Amino acid sequence: MKNLIYLIMLAVIWSCASSPSGTPQTEIPGPHAEQVEEFGQSTPPQEPLEVFTGLDVLQNLGFEPLLGRNVGVVTNHTAVNKQGEHLVDLLYKADSITVAAIFAPEHGFRGTEQGGDAIPGGIDAKTRAPIHSLYGAQHAPSPEMLKGIDVLIFDIQDVGTRFYTYISTMGYVLEAGAKYDIPVMILDRPNPIGRKVDGNVLDDGFESFVGRYKIPIQYGLSMGELARMIIGEKMLPELGVVELHVVECEGWTGDVFWSETDLNWLPPSPNMRNTNETLTYPGLCLLEGVRINEGRGTDFPFEYVGTPYMDGALLASELLATGMQGFTVEPVSYTPVDMPGVAMNPLFKGEVVNGVKIFVTDPNQFNAVDFLVHLLVITKKHYPAEFGWRSARGPDRLWGGSGLREMVDAGSSAEEIIQSYQGELEAFKQIQSKYFIYNH
Repeated sequence: MKNLIYLIMLAVIWSCASSPSGTPQTEIPGPHAEQVEEFGQSTPPQEPLEVFTGLDVLQNLGFEPLLGRNVGVVTNHTAVNKQGEHLVDLLYKADSITVAAIFAPEHGFRGTEQGGDAIPGGIDAKTRAPIHSLYGAQHAPSPEMLKGIDVLIFDIQDVGTRFYTYISTMGYVLEAGAKYDIPVMILDRPNPIGRKVDGNVLDDGFESFVGRYKIPIQYGLSMGELARMIIGEKMLPELGVVELHVVECEGWTGDVFWSETDLNWLPPSPNMRNTNETLTYPGLCLLEGVRINEGRGTDFPFEYVGTPYMDGALLASELLATGMQGFTVEPVSYTPVDMPGVAMNPLFKGEVVNGVKIFVTDPNQFNAVDFLVHLLVITKKHYPAEFGWRSARGPDRLWGGSGLREMVDAGSSAEEIIQSYQGELEAFKQIQSKYFIYNH
């Protein structure tokens, strides 16, 4: 039957009819719907690109490759079609497809759990399928969880950044497929931050759940493309032969940012509320290892940065004077607070914090990691006594090596730090291009 899936997918010519953009359904809601509505995505162009996700394409096929099969679905609330209908509900309604199990990543099946929190299991009210957590103590599906499953389907919206843990979960799913001889089908979705690559390539010895692969922080691939690279470049030493099927998007050209498409943005985690945050996140998430608040505990995570000791106007002036392009900043003062289910005990909770708000004006020119490096160097220059790391482990795990921390501590310039990883980025680009599915 595995070969039958492959043959069917090769034989069918996919032709997708136009359909209107959808909104999130009420049964599997995304978090903070009111904030999505208020802040939304960046202003789209006059004629947004019509894009169909892998789910839309598979639905257009009538889910034919899955008919008669027992499926395990690795997913969360982001797996919706253009009408806002969820993958699990669509499979449940389809003839002769049995949803045998649901596997939830970090933030849970409904995407409402705070990062780092344990994810509960349970039973899905509609399908009565068991929900298994793949975050916490159990990263990989066990044989008991996979009993009776014919195909593993993976459909989760990613944000194109190495330390966002959904790609690590995907690796464990690929390993399970290889180990237990179960085909893996990825329903692909656009990378919201396009093709750009940036940041340190993971160093040997720094592998973790927030960095499983030797890729840069910003790696410029869709989930389906990355899965092909993981297999093709043998990025997981224990990964055996896996039967992988990528149901490709239609209309997306790889270099297009989310705000340029007609797709609706659903926050894939509680602090990824709009597409401006996806653009700043590859750099500003690294502040989780620095004594600088990264906007957690506010309505603007990864858009606000600051500390009680900063001068926001000075910081804004220094950042704008670096010559970096594609962004604007303005001074702000704010007070981080507990936000249950979103951000508890944020850095500098209850204190007045001074800093800047960042808005990306041109995603093609903005480099989030460069911004982060300049921010650290400027902060250390003006506030050497107050600047510091929350721990050595934190920034090193996110950076994927100790180089950033060591060079900042040694007083290196931003230009020297940025130049230190350009060679490995160029080498990665040569590998990356071999796995492109989408080309402009």
